[in-house]
Amino acid sequence: MAQITAELTSGLQVTISNGRHTWRADEPTEAGGDDAGPTPYEMLIGALAGCTLVTLALYCRHKQIPLKSVSATYEHGRVHADDCEDCGDDKQGYLDRVTSRVRIAGSFDDAQRTRLEQIVSRCPVHKTLENGVVMVDRVTFAE
Repeated sequence: MAQITAELTSGLQVTISNGRHTWRADEPTEAGGDDAGPTPYEMLIGALAGCTLVTLALYCRHKQIPLKSVSATYEHGRVHADDCEDCGDDKQGYLDRVTSRVRIAGSFDDAQRTRLEQIVSRCPVHKTLENGVVMVDRVTFAE
């Protein structure tokens, strides 16, 4: 099980650690932060991008498909359900939408191209975000 610790350290800056690595999140100056690190949403879609590229690389390695390079751009935004063509009829209000543009370079046959397109949405982080998560919040107070 992954475990992360986080502490608000200065202004809106948060120091985050997994026990082996430490990094920082912050908000941009226009939102009252110091822009000393990526925003939490940038970290979220960064995790998705990293997972996607690693999953593609591991799949190619396992199937011995020569992968020249792979890169991606991810964007997160909120859209009104009425303006969202891909959201279905049962959605109302505003929805979070993540859009990816993945570039895979190499010599692939049609079957490999089709499978690589499928693998983009098969990374564990993508599946978690797509399926939703059960949130269990426990709050304690100190003086």
